[in-house]
Amino acid sequence: MQIGIFSVSDITRDPVSQVTPSEHERIKAAVAIAQKAEEVGLDVFAIGEHHNPPFFSSAPTTLLAAIAATTSKLIVSTATTLITTNDPVRIAEEYAMLQHLADGRVDLMLGRGNTAPVYPWFGRDIRRSLELTLENYSLLHGLWRNDVVDWSGEFRAPLKGFTATPRPLDDVPPFVWHGSIRTPEIAEQAAYYGDGFFANNIFWPKEHFIKLVEFYRQRFEHYGHGTARQAIVGVGAQAYIGKTSQQAKAEFRPYFDEAPVYGGGPSLEEVEASTPLVVGSVQEVIDKTMAFRDNFGDFQRLLFLGDHAGLPLGKVLDQLELLGGEVVPVLRREMAVGRGDVVPEGPTHAALVKAKYGDAEPRAPRPRPNRGDNVTGTSPYQDSDDVQPIYPRL
Repeated sequence: MQIGIFSVSDITRDPVSQVTPSEHERIKAAVAIAQKAEEVGLDVFAIGEHHNPPFFSSAPTTLLAAIAATTSKLIVSTATTLITTNDPVRIAEEYAMLQHLADGRVDLMLGRGNTAPVYPWFGRDIRRSLELTLENYSLLHGLWRNDVVDWSGEFRAPLKGFTATPRPLDDVPPFVWHGSIRTPEIAEQAAYYGDGFFANNIFWPKEHFIKLVEFYRQRFEHYGHGTARQAIVGVGAQAYIGKTSQQAKAEFRPYFDEAPVYGGGPSLEEVEASTPLVVGSVQEVIDKTMAFRDNFGDFQRLLFLGDHAGLPLGKVLDQLELLGGEVVPVLRREMAVGRGDVVPEGPTHAALVKAKYGDAEPRAPRPRPNRGDNVTGTSPYQDSDDVQPIYPRL
């Protein structure tokens, strides 16, 4: 099972020191946090996508490329890539480029986001968000699997003889997770394509997410991708670890009380009782996280919310030491019990290449096979099978 952390990239005042970090400080901190995650033995670092204050992660691929360049094993991913307001062509190109730079250590999680104003900013109608999601992913899926694409739809200009470049590494696209907190149609979409489904269950009661995951598993099997138990599931987690429960609560309470998502609402104890949030000792974190398996069955990816609510970098790094040193080894050992060979491991580029090619060498994709020069392609200025430059004659 893959265990990692994710960030929503908020820039929030530290309620203890009364200091608000700058954008520069938070961006550099994200790189340091990812590097620390690899150092302590975690598998994944994921970042959200936002285009409004108080968040900094408007360009996830740029940040993840910097992280990939300074790590060697860590999978870099997104906690949300906005499939609704991003052009699928740009997603195809940017994440394929990142895939090459990271030597395959990349996947992404598609979502609709939770910021309503982003839709008109990018010329989209939030009332059409589900239709946008379905159409845009259909195009993205095809762009990564076909060297030349002819396509037309409702929400973007048509494509004729289009090739997204670079082509995916080894002709194997990055693995895609579909993230949702409320919409069964997204679970259906993930199941239809045989992709992963990520239930970010950190803020709502588990019963809601149990239904979504069970539905996804049933539909995964229905579409012939494997048994329901073999479906690729990810879940979110949130923890603050202390030597004792009392210490953890005393340290985290000021951050909880003023956090944008918590402040002014139910108490820390009430939220702990009704959601996966756990603020306590190492054993308390292990026990509550192990219960996820009872709720969702065997799953492939577990992501802890790593930095938020104004937690300073030093505290985040200390939390990672505890998570990687004392919590994760136990979770790996305990969650492996009874798993067997039926349940697949978390997706990696190497595993996807092996599944596609077996022991054969992976294909080095050619952008326009049998259509002329691989660099210039076929001339758009005349209907001919002859090799022509792409530039007009002057």
